[in-house]
Parts: sequence; C-alpha cells; structure tokens
Amino acid sequence: MTALHALAGGMDAPPPDGEFEVRYVAEGSGLQHVPLDEAGGVRFEVASPARGFVSYKGQRNFPGLWWSATVGGHVGYESWLERDHLMLLDFDPAVVGISSQPFWLSWSTEEGKVRSHAPDYFARRADGSALVVDCRPLERIKPRDAVKFEATRRACERLGWDYRVVGAVDAMVGGNVRWLSGYRHPRHARDEVTTALLAAFTEPTELMAGVQAVGDPIAVLPVLFHLLWRHELVTDLSVPLHPLAWVSAARRAV
Repeated sequence: MTALHALAGGMDAPPPDGEFEVRYVAEGSGLQHVPLDEAGGVRFEVASPARGFVSYKGQRNFPGLWWSATVGGHVGYESWLERDHLMLLDFDPAVVGISSQPFWLSWSTEEGKVRSHAPDYFARRADGSALVVDCRPLERIKPRDAVKFEATRRACERLGWDYRVVGAVDAMVGGNVRWLSGYRHPRHARDEVTTALLAAFTEPTELMAGVQAVGDPIAVLPVLFHLLWRHELVTDLSVPLHPLAWVSAARRAV
C-alpha cells in the first residue's frame, strides 16, 4: 500500500465525517444518489461504471477491458497500472466480485465547493467485506489527489471497508501472475487431467517432473497453469516460474 503525502498548505481538507454523498449507476435503475450511511448495503460489485473511460488520439495511458474469471465478463481499466492491479484482484481467491469506477464520492469544502472522486476499483470478498482501490504511483500523487484519497479513506473507514492506494506491482509476482492469467479461462479445465495433477502434486514436486508423470506436457501444462491460477495448485510466485519450481496441491481446510 502506498503512503500518502502530507497535504500542502491551502489545499481543501477532507470533509467532516458524515458529509458524503455517493452516486452510482445501478443495473436497470440508472443513476442513484444515497448518503454515505446507506452505501454499505449497495452491491457495488455489480454496478456499472459511474464514469466513462476516456480515449483520444495521442493519450499516454492505455485504457482497455480485462476479461475477469471472477465475474465471467469484462472489467475496464484506464492504464497498465490499473490493469495489473485488476489482474491481481482477479487472481485473489478471496475476491468474488469486481467493478471499475464503482461510484462517485462527493463532499463540500468549508468554502462551499463540491469535490468528487471516483475510485478505480471496488472488490467484494467471499466473507462479505469490501475493498476499494485507487491506483497511483507515489511520485505522481499530487496534493489535490492526496485530499481525495484521504476523503475516500475516511468514507471507507466509516463503512468498515478496506481502502488501498497502490503503486507499481512487484515485477516478479506481476510477471508470473500475468503468465498464469493466460490460462484463467475455464476452457483450460479438464477434469481427468485435473485429478491426475492434484494426485501428482500431493507432495511438493518439481513442476515439469509432475507434469511428465501425468502425460504429454503440451496437453498437461495448460491445465497445470489453470490450476495455479485457481490456487488449486500452489507455488512461490516471488521467484521465477520455471520447470524446476516446486509445486504442490493446496491444503484443504478440514
């Protein structure tokens, strides 16, 4: 998580607690306005983007759509940094729902000016808890951004949600997960190969040795990568994923 800079003098301060409004786009119902205290009951993980994705000739960021295995559909991103963190949310087994630009959070300054911020992502976890994410490298957080992030943190704290401001993804972890993401689609699941792989990796085994014990690597490797994406098989993703990497079946809770 990225630490926020201290606010520069003269910048608008975040509002006192309780003075927030939330606007979001509900499927089939259009734009909705609710006070913050009512936002905790909204299923933002299925909300449509509250803000459009800008695309223009010569822009320096790269917007696009990520097919999410978690939601079974596309989720938008506005930069490669956002794409990387969207990928990690999709990879997180605790996350069961994801939306981009999930809502506008609005408040008034002491001078009566209205300020708003649309976070980058909302994620719902299997236990019902929520996570709100903003993606911004530390060196690019300007004072006005810091105000908005602090306001969002306060609002999330009031609702009992987690809030993170995140920067660059670890290069090794990001590279490994990006490789596995190529096998995230359910088409790579084959029941008979899955059963054999889980048996082959009951105890920690070198990746290629376990694959060859099951069959032709060309047929077996895509299933293995899919199982690693699904966390049914596990390995250390902080080091290069290679033929000698140790892989094992995930331990099941009793």
